[in-house]
Amino acid sequence: MPATPSLVPELDVFDLDHSLSVYIDVLGFRCHVSRPEERFAYLIREGVHLMLEEAAGPGRRFRTAPLEYPFGRGINLQIEVSDVDTLYASVQQASLMVVIPLEERWYRQDQTEAGSRQFVMADPDGYLLRFFSDLGWRPVEGGTG
Repeated sequence: MPATPSLVPELDVFDLDHSLSVYIDVLGFRCHVSRPEERFAYLIREGVHLMLEEAAGPGRRFRTAPLEYPFGRGINLQIEVSDVDTLYASVQQASLMVVIPLEERWYRQDQTEAGSRQFVMADPDGYLLRFFSDLGWRPVEGGTG
């Protein structure tokens, strides 16, 4: 198994098969581990690890409140990809919900800015996914050295 990151989100989904078709066929993840009898899959894409589990499936489930659409309210997952433009075209072709269209954004960090070419989409269960490609760094305009 590839090195496992220190944080691997596990997302409850309404229909695992439908979610897998989006994550694998459109978003480019590959299934690393599948446990169909538990309605569970462990996905990887370019070093990003993510687990999907069918909410009504068998086995142990963690619940602190009823699950209602959109799932994951209040969180978006930032996912770095090597080619955000091609991924964006794939998402549009699949008619998935784009929340923020493809854009270039610069985020200030002290006296420099980190650049991203990014978009935000909602997966079939409403989880927000922010895919980006790194644009590097630049000095803050008008900033003091």
